[in-house]
This record gives sequence, C-alpha cells and structure tokens, in this order.
Amino acid sequence: MIKVDIAYKGKGIESILIKGHANCGDYGKDLVCAGVSAVSVGALNALEEVDSYEIEVEEGRIKATFGKALSDHDEIVLETMILQLKTIQVSYPEAIDIKERK
Repeated sequence: MIKVDIAYKGKGIESILIKGHANCGDYGKDLVCAGVSAVSVGALNALEEVDSYEIEVEEGRIKATFGKALSDHDEIVLETMILQLKTIQVSYPEAIDIKERK
C-alpha cells in the first residue's frame, strides 16, 4: 500500500511524505504506482521555489519539507497534487491511504 502523510502548519502545507508500493500489478507495470509517481514528481517539478525546500526522491519514497511559507503558485501546485492523489484513492482505496494532519 502507498501511504501519503500530509502535515499542515497553520493554513499551509508543512510536509508531504509518500512511501510504499501499491502492489496492484507486476513490478514495472503497476498503474497505481505509475500514476502516483507521475502526479507527485510532476507536481514537484512544477514548483517555482524548489531550491527553498528539502525534497528527497528515491524508489518507493518521496519526502518534501517546506520550511517557509509557500508562494501562492506552489501552494496551488501542491493542493492540486493532493486532489489528484485523492482521486486515485477513490478508485483504488486498497492501494493508497492518505492521512492529513492539521
């Protein structure tokens, strides 16, 4: 199962951790893992102030920590990513679990 942990500080996003595997298909052919990876990495690549954040990407794990307030653009990008992950969760609830800590 893919676990997504989103921590909020005040009204903004403080950190996002995505880890695990969906196990919905053979290795390299798992569409849920591919979708989560595409949505997540695509969003991180779209951030304007990427050099201001701590981002780690490795197989089966993405961790992003935002030490300062996000720009409006970056907040929208990350909220869009979260919405897309929730959409995947609706179709594959056995493969992805999203927790939001406020």
